[in-house]
Order: sequence, then C-alpha cells, then structure tokens
Amino acid sequence: MLKVTNVSFSYSKNKPVLKDFNFSLKKGEHLCVMGESGCGKSTLLKVIYGLLDLEKGSIFWNENRVLGPEHYLVPGMDFFKYVAQDFDLMPYISVTENIKKFLSRFYPEESEKRTQELLEVIEMKAYENTKVKNLSGGQKQRVAIARALAKEPELLLLDEPFGQIDNFKKNTLRRNLFSYLKEKNITCIVATHDKNDALSFADKLLIIRNNSMLEHASPKEIYQHPKNRYIASLFDDVNAIFWNNKKVLLYPNQLKIIEKSKHKAIVKNAYYKGAYWLLEVDYNQQKIFVNHPKNISVNEQIYLQLTEV
Repeated sequence: MLKVTNVSFSYSKNKPVLKDFNFSLKKGEHLCVMGESGCGKSTLLKVIYGLLDLEKGSIFWNENRVLGPEHYLVPGMDFFKYVAQDFDLMPYISVTENIKKFLSRFYPEESEKRTQELLEVIEMKAYENTKVKNLSGGQKQRVAIARALAKEPELLLLDEPFGQIDNFKKNTLRRNLFSYLKEKNITCIVATHDKNDALSFADKLLIIRNNSMLEHASPKEIYQHPKNRYIASLFDDVNAIFWNNKKVLLYPNQLKIIEKSKHKAIVKNAYYKGAYWLLEVDYNQQKIFVNHPKNISVNEQIYLQLTEV
C-alpha cells in the first residue's frame, strides 16, 4: 500500500506547490490525478518517486519510507518507476536495447522474452531494431513506458503518458497498457488532462486545484456528482444554469431537445462531432451547450428537457 500523509512541498518559500495531501492506494489500484496546468500534478509524482525532499509529511510504501535526495545519492525508489514527459531514453541505440537496459544480461532468453512481451504491449514490434533518435515523439513515449515496465515495478508513475501519441494509436495502447498492469497487479498513478484516462481505467480519481486536493473518490462518483464547475469542466463542457429555480451543473448530454416545454432556447451555433452535434444555444440570456443527433439551423427556437440531474 502507498500511504501519503500530510504531504506539503514548495520549490521556494511562500509558494507552496503541494498543500496537505492525504490519500492511500492499495496494491494493484490505479489512481488518476487531474487538474489544470501548474496545479502540482507532476510535482506530486516526483515527490512520491523520491526525486524531491518533503517540506512536511511522510510517504510510505508498505513499511518502506520514501525519502528524497537528502538521503540518497541517486534519488528515486528502486521498486518504483517514473516516466516523465522528457522520456530520458538513449537515442543512439535501438528500441530493443533501450528496453533491455534494466534487464539482466545473465539470462538472455528471459530478457528477450520479456522485451518481446513489452513490444507487443506498446505495439512497437515493427520498430524493435530502429534507433530511438529516428522515432517520432509518440513512439519514444511508448518506448519509455515499456522500459519502465521492464523489471515489473511495484508502482508505476506516468506523467501525461499518452500526450504525444496519435488518437488512433492512443485508444488501443491505453487498453493494452492498463489491462497489462491489472494482470500483473502493478499499482499505477497517472497525471493527465485526458478524461478518458480517468473515466475508463482509474479506480480512484484525485482532483487538484490551487495546489490542494479538491476531491478524492471513484471516477463515477466525481463525474456524476461534481461539487463545482471546475471539477465538471475537467470532463466536458459544463452548463451552470438555474433550472426550476435551482442552480444545477449539467453536461451537454444531460439536456435534450423535445417538441414542447416551458424551457425555451435559441440556437446560436452548431459544431459537428461525428456521432452527434454540439449545439450552442441561448437559454435565458446565457450561453449553454446541448448534444443533439441532428443539426439545427441558427436562430431556430428549441425546447429543452433534462435527461438526468
């Protein structure tokens, strides 16, 4: 188990980056950390890995206390792996050689088997002999993830792990990776802006704002019952409106257009989303968004109804 207790950190005096963080994570669980840029997501991963010295509080992995550079000449915990946004790969050797870097040379057959297994997970079999310097940013990102997994860490820390990967590769890679981590019972913490990382694959979700923990619960609970507009906006466009004299937060899919109701609106714009249209409408002199299966002409009057609150 990972246990983070009263953790605070700052790079300089009077400018806290993390303020009183408290949470725990069981072995094999996946935690997704979300929040706006600069809120402290990356710093939290570095603190947990042991790259930074805490200002206050403690971090334990089971009975092992996580300590920073003041205590270790080479910072970072041996049983953790951290994949930063800069990848830190060796550019002049191949993909395979990068993955094998942390594997034992005394057991070449096991090393090769493990490397091939990871190449399948990241879908890079076709590039196994390609030098890393010749890869795209997204391909390098996938190699960095495979290299971090080479020795099966107990905890994997991923900072925006799919940020440079094309959408058509991202979906299958995400499924492959998180399924593999569950199969191997590897605990994982992901810092991300992508709601799909959180909603589809996380067991717990941690929301940060202004360098403090705002929410810590299951993705379903946080998505369905956001405490404020900031939290809701991490997942989708959000409408903060008065409905039947009550202020509510609604996603565009929680409103639908019907033939007649007391809730009138005027269409101002329409954005094609493939499976549906996102309509920007004027409702009681306020701009809100509604999902609809068809396009509707600008300035046409529509009537709204809640699908879910």
